[in-house]
Amino acid sequence: MEEGRVPMLSSSFTLKSGENIRLASSVSLKSGESFIRLGSEGLLISDFEDPSSESSPITFKVVFSSLVAVCGSYVYGHAVGYSSPAQDGIMEDLGITSKQYSVFSSILTVGAMLGAVMSGRVADFVGRRAAMGISQLFCIFGWLSIMLAENSIWLDTGRFVLGCGIGLVSYAVPIYVAEITPRKVRGTFTALNPLLMGFGQSFAFLFGPLINWRILALIGIIPGVIQLPCLFFIPESPRWLAKVGKMKEFEASLQSIRGENFDISQEATEIKDYTNYLKEISGEGIFTLFQRKYVRSLIVGVGLIVFQRFGGVYGFLFYASTIFESAGFSSSIGTIIAGVVQIVTTTLGLIFIDRCGRRPMLLISTVGACAGCIITAMAFVFKDLNFGTEVTGILVLIGVVSYLGFLQLGLGGVPWIIMSEIFPINIKGPAGSLVILVSWTGSWIVSYTFDYLFEWSSAGIFFLYGAICALGILFIAKLVPETKGRTLEEIQVSMMGE
Repeated sequence: MEEGRVPMLSSSFTLKSGENIRLASSVSLKSGESFIRLGSEGLLISDFEDPSSESSPITFKVVFSSLVAVCGSYVYGHAVGYSSPAQDGIMEDLGITSKQYSVFSSILTVGAMLGAVMSGRVADFVGRRAAMGISQLFCIFGWLSIMLAENSIWLDTGRFVLGCGIGLVSYAVPIYVAEITPRKVRGTFTALNPLLMGFGQSFAFLFGPLINWRILALIGIIPGVIQLPCLFFIPESPRWLAKVGKMKEFEASLQSIRGENFDISQEATEIKDYTNYLKEISGEGIFTLFQRKYVRSLIVGVGLIVFQRFGGVYGFLFYASTIFESAGFSSSIGTIIAGVVQIVTTTLGLIFIDRCGRRPMLLISTVGACAGCIITAMAFVFKDLNFGTEVTGILVLIGVVSYLGFLQLGLGGVPWIIMSEIFPINIKGPAGSLVILVSWTGSWIVSYTFDYLFEWSSAGIFFLYGAICALGILFIAKLVPETKGRTLEEIQVSMMGE
């Protein structure tokens, strides 16, 4: 027998006292390494180090494919950031009321909920690339409808269809990027998704007050027009190909991504073994998602999104102009400053995500967002009490900018990174759909109720958001795992541990 190799075993043997295991396949072992193994309690990993993944090169194909994918992320961010800076121009040009504009702002989330329901099923059925292409067709139609609108009907139709498109984007992009990148840089590459979302939001905030709202809508079309033809030149996700049984295409895709001269045999074997294992132990579909072994992944994935959304993100993003104006501060200046800060902190998040890890970035971000909520709330308390009214606007600016800046540092994007990492391939479709449905349902609730809550208490609404952020800090500290530097298979097996 070749030294350093363990052959496939069909029966159990004792490795340590009381620990029975069965190896999934031959695995190379080195000092300090362990391996994926099948035991009486299921698939286990112990101090696993994947040498092939660790040394996997960052090829041009990985970089190009990731950049093509995140064109959809920019469209997402541009759509979310569009309504606040475009409000004055649309209301003046089309003569619509504030209530009609509120419908226009919030109907994006209704469309996104519909897109979210279908996102996992579509991406699992037609593949990650085709799902991104379908989403862009929806987005392009939506932006064209908004750009050419002469009344609220076409505005709302375009915004709804645009929402359907970004609902699909929410799932397809982070999953695709996570499935093609080497583990050592997966966090950085997957962080391109929230980075481009942040750039899209920031661009709308920065230039929306300076250009016509129709031109701003036209700009939203450009990334989709770039992405559609480029999708034909990027490989399909090898993990999806393995899942659907296209083994020849799977190996060709993995070889293309890792480089023609790179030995993919070990990585390919691990992906195939893990995919086959998942098929053996459970089925697919929404009901499989609620099996005991997936409960922790479900709690973490859904929980992070709940705290992100109900912590007020779409209240701040959709109604930033309203918040600034209510405090007596220029909405144009406020949104521009917020846009600049978001670009800076989003870039910092990209730089540090694979250096500091997911948990530290989440904790720092959520603490900062909580502080931003409290500062904003206190500013409106001072305003209501006619105490220090001359600094109310400055305090609101500090609060809003702090919230949005810290949000983009971690809480805005890291939940999507973790979501793309923790769910096994057999439940990624239904799990992703559920997480994104919760995300957009929360977005709709927050955006729809903001006007009413803000009218009820301009300070109370931000204290409420701050309290939810505070609960989010406890949730992250207690339940969210660190996934930095681990293979997708290792992360998922550890999450399934009983």
